[in-house]
Amino acid sequence: MWEELISGARYCEPRLKEIVDRVRPDVIVEDNVVCFPALTTAGVPFVRIVSCNPLEMKGEHVPPPFSGLPAPDRSGWDAFRAEYDRTHQGLWSELNAWVTEQGARPLSDLEFIHEGDLNLCVYPEAADYSDARPLNPAWHRLDSSVRETDEPFTLPPALADRDGALIYFSLGSLGSADVDLMRSVIASLARTPHRYIVSKGPVHEEIELAPNMWGEEYLPQTRILPLVDLVITHGGNNTTTEALHFGKPMILLPLFWDQHDNAQRMAELGYGIRLDPYRFTDAQLHGAIDGLLGDTSPRHKLTDIGETIRSCDGLHTAADLIEGAAG
Repeated sequence: MWEELISGARYCEPRLKEIVDRVRPDVIVEDNVVCFPALTTAGVPFVRIVSCNPLEMKGEHVPPPFSGLPAPDRSGWDAFRAEYDRTHQGLWSELNAWVTEQGARPLSDLEFIHEGDLNLCVYPEAADYSDARPLNPAWHRLDSSVRETDEPFTLPPALADRDGALIYFSLGSLGSADVDLMRSVIASLARTPHRYIVSKGPVHEEIELAPNMWGEEYLPQTRILPLVDLVITHGGNNTTTEALHFGKPMILLPLFWDQHDNAQRMAELGYGIRLDPYRFTDAQLHGAIDGLLGDTSPRHKLTDIGETIRSCDGLHTAADLIEGAAG
């Protein structure tokens, strides 16, 4: 994945330089995980947004990013870090050499992007590793950044007229392209008494839903989440933080990148249950659904967390900070 991301940055660099020269921005904002040197050499403030799991801001006392390892148990941390170093050091060195050739400052060891003049973290404090790895003063927490542009949503009669809890199921654009996985999860969910809203994704024509389900290719997720009782997700950062924003428990089926870290973090905090997307059984999935729907304690806690997150007003906080950086 890093190789592909770096290839994209190399490909974009000449055009980005042209765009920066033509537009002459007052401030540049990047939400990405890999460095685009043209954005840091423009001579204007550079704002970095991190909308991945906050383990991306590394620390000695927190698990290594992308590992999915638990925070309370350090037994696997050193081995993972050593293997990550072994497999990534050469690639990072090549990137760092290219970045400096473009006139940008060197990258920190095994970091694939620079810190900004201003840095914004899109992750709620209630799920961060703040005690073990406080954010340094160059970072500002938004708690959430939930778009307000989704179209209004009304529950279809096919679901509104049925009984059962209302559950949202999405594996994101990439996960939902795995048709066999989608069919496996859908078949299991069809054997429950609940109602499901399903984000079918880019190969929606190949996804057949059960009678207790309704879905479309793309859905206005931020309008749907407030209506549901539970979220089944791949653990992508948008869905994870949006579920927390609206105070919803989660079942997480992580596939790649920081999804493993999000799934582990939600599980160890009691905000959700982590399952293996390719090896779960009916008993495990159905038990997770029944457990999260039936246990009122975490649901009440998440309701309070959601209210706190929404009160932080991350959208306007980010806008104010970016405008301030622009002078």
